Amino acid sequence: MSWVAWIPYVLSGNGLGWWDFQFPEILGTSQVLGMLPGAYLGPIVSALFVTVVADGRAGLRSWLGRLWRWRVRWHWYAITLLGVPAAMLVTGFVYSGGRVSAPSVLAVAVYVPGLLLQMITTGLAEEPGWRDFALPRLQRRFGPLNGTLILGPVWAVWHAPLFLTDWGGWPDASWTRPVAFLVFCLAFNVVMSWVFNATGESLPLSMLMHVGVNNFASIIWAEMFPTIGTDEAMQAMAGGAVVAATLVLLGTRGRLGYHPPGT
Repeated sequence: MSWVAWIPYVLSGNGLGWWDFQFPEILGTSQVLGMLPGAYLGPIVSALFVTVVADGRAGLRSWLGRLWRWRVRWHWYAITLLGVPAAMLVTGFVYSGGRVSAPSVLAVAVYVPGLLLQMITTGLAEEPGWRDFALPRLQRRFGPLNGTLILGPVWAVWHAPLFLTDWGGWPDASWTRPVAFLVFCLAFNVVMSWVFNATGESLPLSMLMHVGVNNFASIIWAEMFPTIGTDEAMQAMAGGAVVAATLVLLGTRGRLGYHPPGT
């Protein structure tokens, strides 16, 4: 459903240019009207539909219950709200060779509002599908690590048409960007599974982890690391995600904080 809804965005002047139309910009980006409707039609709507059909009211209550599971131990909020920007700062510092600039006052001022906006756009559009619906089923059937490794490529490939739009830097982006994005999704999905499992399947914490990366990348990254090009930035984030995933795998011995139902 997402891919069908994204066809106009891909064909428009914001993409391949086959359609003589430009999506209007809202908040400085065409993605609100071009990309977001398709995002809402994908993971969250399909997860809702299949949950109702397959699991009925009981399954729907469980699905919605994870969506409102805010009550977790305080240190998980510290990990998601502070750990993500800290990790990205370290990653940018390493990849830039220590060439760091202070962010503008405007960037700092809009950081928290941007995080809240990302929660109701990217976070709400994607995570009820990926983590709330797909991950529990995959883990029960294949185990935490194998289930996570199945979900990662699906998560990455879902974004594929967007690389033919200005979301993915079309037409100037290098071929390395989608490859690095795939690596990032595979690795970061390991971290996301750990957070989801270790917080008692709290979807809000998974959403905060996900949108924390997006928010820092879109608002702060370019200002603090102006010497890192856009393609190189994706490679840097992929490298940082691989390091984080390795630490999580070693720290949890591959269990990713998962406890089978009933244990």
